[in-house]
Amino acid sequence: MSAGEAGFDYIIERERGLRRDLSARRMTMIAIGGAIGTGLFLGSGFAIGLAGPGVLVSYVIGALITLLLMGCLAEMTVAHPTSGSFGAYAEHYIGPLTGYLVRYAYWTGNVLAVGTEVTAIALYMHFWFPSLPGWLSIVGFSALLIAVNARSVNVFGAVEYWFSAIKVTAIVLFIVLASFIVLRASGAQAGAGGAVAAVGFHNYTAYGGFLPKGVWGVWVAVIIAIFSYFSVEMIAVAAGEAAQPEVAVSRAFRSTVFRLILFYLLTLALVLAIVPWTAAGIEESPFVKVMRALGVPGAAGIFNFVILVAALSAMNSQLYITTRMMFSLSRAGHAPRRFGTLSRRGVPMQALLLSSLGIAFAAVLSVVSPKSAYILMVSISAFGTMFAWLMIFITHYRFRRERSRTGAAPLRFRMFGYPATTLLGAALMAAILVTTAFTEAFRMTLVFGLPFLGVLTATYWIRHRRGARSSGTVVA
Repeated sequence: MSAGEAGFDYIIERERGLRRDLSARRMTMIAIGGAIGTGLFLGSGFAIGLAGPGVLVSYVIGALITLLLMGCLAEMTVAHPTSGSFGAYAEHYIGPLTGYLVRYAYWTGNVLAVGTEVTAIALYMHFWFPSLPGWLSIVGFSALLIAVNARSVNVFGAVEYWFSAIKVTAIVLFIVLASFIVLRASGAQAGAGGAVAAVGFHNYTAYGGFLPKGVWGVWVAVIIAIFSYFSVEMIAVAAGEAAQPEVAVSRAFRSTVFRLILFYLLTLALVLAIVPWTAAGIEESPFVKVMRALGVPGAAGIFNFVILVAALSAMNSQLYITTRMMFSLSRAGHAPRRFGTLSRRGVPMQALLLSSLGIAFAAVLSVVSPKSAYILMVSISAFGTMFAWLMIFITHYRFRRERSRTGAAPLRFRMFGYPATTLLGAALMAAILVTTAFTEAFRMTLVFGLPFLGVLTATYWIRHRRGARSSGTVVA
């Protein structure tokens, strides 16, 4: 055992108590379920508006970054399966301050991201109940999912598995139905001597070309694409409660990444072929618009239900990971001790209740600013996960260097192309973070994020100095 591995055993021991009840099959579905949420079903409409048909390139770039990230994260998780995950890795391989910043930034971002999901849920409910107050939907569904998370990790895993199964089944059916419609329309167009039809691949260039907003529009849409892939990293957090973490993580990595890329790119390609990109927006999911355009009886209502399940699933996942991240912070001494306590069922109940704060924020925002609530919540919440993704790449670079220096044994899972792939992922994430400063819709990402990091850093050093004084240590 290397010095690095021996040192990390302390962190694993510190976070003991959670029950290892998640199977490899559930781990895979949890990771897929976390990433297939409002980013695909609702946020994709905003991304299409930013880039036009070129949004397909945006999602390819986002998929590349996600693939690189999952490779780095899977390698570290196989070596050190624990609920503190990438926050604990940053603490061990970079430093305590970095681990503190990563966990708190990620926790805050995902607490607010819970708000984006419930804000979207309120929008979906308006499909059936136009006059229903948004806050009522938020409170009702939130209470249900808090109860699910409060039961046990086994209940959470079962509910999330079936949520994800519904979403995956619906996407597969959508791909089959939409492919049939597009191919039939293309055949009819050819048979009619090339007459322009409403549906077909010509929609990619019919409204200003493939890149109507230019290369800049495509690059800005990568921000939404990355947001859409957020939560795939939760597989590393869930590894702390997996029955066989090494097997579960390796298997889930391979299946999750490629399924997500297939689902996102195929569905968006079909949406763009059926509904002109100029009709995209966030007042209604582009998928519901497709069903309306196809004229399938009752299909829009059915798919709206599926999208509602998708939002509930993503929200369920985010409640889980924020709860575990706060649990890890508490066990590390960076949060009050009560957030590290476990119920009889092995659930950090106090951490769960604290992690529900984003729901209250979303409820208030849905009353004050219902029209702009979703994009505002996305822009603010995105910083925490973007920062965490950037630090995962940097941590992996340090992780590999440490293992090389100490002569550690080869791992069962290894990231391909290191160090080039790790550095490429870090460079792309840094570029995306900088881009938010020059994009009106996402300007709040850094306006909120950088001062927040400053406050966290100041808080850490104040606590550090107080702790040093109480122990009689001199701090320079």
